[in-house]
Amino acid sequence: MASSPPTGKLEFDVEIDATPEQLHHMWAHRPHPRAPHQLRESSRMRSTRRRVREAKTAKQVVEEIDDENKSIRFKILEGDLMEEYKSFVITLQTLPKKEGKGCIAHWTLEYESLRQFFIELTGDMGAHLVKEK
Repeated sequence: MASSPPTGKLEFDVEIDATPEQLHHMWAHRPHPRAPHQLRESSRMRSTRRRVREAKTAKQVVEEIDDENKSIRFKILEGDLMEEYKSFVITLQTLPKKEGKGCIAHWTLEYESLRQFFIELTGDMGAHLVKEK
């Protein structure tokens, strides 16, 4: 059985033509039309090897908006991602490109898998049972 790291942090950059202000404003200040300002629901399409497309959903809460540094932090509350993760937090910071127009969207994904949760839970239960003897 292949296993993924139980906890982790993944960072990556995506360059786009929009300004840092435009992208930050879209994520931080334009709520999803069917949800309250601080609670959003999104659906993204995922392509699989068989080229079958399947909608994936996530409901997230905005934990922090930093307009000065153009960053926003989301915590995923429920949806397809939470079937595999105990916690999943996404941070987006929009930065100006050093040369030319546009910006760099710097994404940070921090997660703890359910696998780690159950490893720790089982260890704690085992330690408790040994103390009872």
